[in-house]
Amino acid sequence: MLNEKVRRGFISALLDKKPEEIKEITLLPTILRKEYKDDKIGILDVRVIFNNESQIDLEMQVGPFDFWAERTVFYLCRMYTEQIKEGDSYGTLMKCIHIGILDFKLFDNMENFYSSFHLREDTCGMLYTDQLEFHVLELTKLREREYPDSEIYQWAKFLSGKSEEEFREMAEKNEYINEAYEILKHLSEDEKKRMEYEAREKALRDYNHQMYWAEKRGLERGIQRGVNEGKKEMALKLLKENILVDLIALAAGVSTEQVEAWRNENVLTHHAI
Repeated sequence: MLNEKVRRGFISALLDKKPEEIKEITLLPTILRKEYKDDKIGILDVRVIFNNESQIDLEMQVGPFDFWAERTVFYLCRMYTEQIKEGDSYGTLMKCIHIGILDFKLFDNMENFYSSFHLREDTCGMLYTDQLEFHVLELTKLREREYPDSEIYQWAKFLSGKSEEEFREMAEKNEYINEAYEILKHLSEDEKKRMEYEAREKALRDYNHQMYWAEKRGLERGIQRGVNEGKKEMALKLLKENILVDLIALAAGVSTEQVEAWRNENVLTHHAI
């Protein structure tokens, strides 16, 4: 999404706008300010302003993530309040939109792969304000059933593609997807390595989050064994991603010997990691 034409095509499809209506898209820094020592730092994947009227955070998550909705509310509210300074009018606040591209199923009871959420009155559905929006693409649902063809569907199929044929098929239907496809084909080896490194760093951050909640639930229920099993399971997953043993041990709060023991035990059980 670092390419302006690709961003324009994707955002116009998701927000149901014509590409020519999006006159300007400005890429913003992706780290929110840390005001206090104990504040969380909101790290966003791609953050943009379009037409000088809305801020958008586009984020892709490749695996299940506990409390995803709470996390996105945190990021979006932080984005919203970061805009205003002392003495500013509330009228200067821009709409904030979060777009989550998820490679896991968030809503089991909904068939739609694409959903959008706004702040509305519970009974009549009247819009309270349009200042906050949430959009969700659940890519795994595309593997379970067919959906009517649309620009959003084409983007979702491209983003969830597993083969050259799938990429090419969607690229032939949409000039903006074709631009993304051309970029994908010409990624240099250095760029691929950089992306792999960032993906591994993100995996470690997410691992720490998962372990926090695993330990919290385990302590509350008095089930330390469950916590240890959770650490072991996540450690094995990170080993498959070729994360260094030292980093896994540090993140899990165990010794490198313990990580190696888990690796060897898994090799004996499954013959290979």
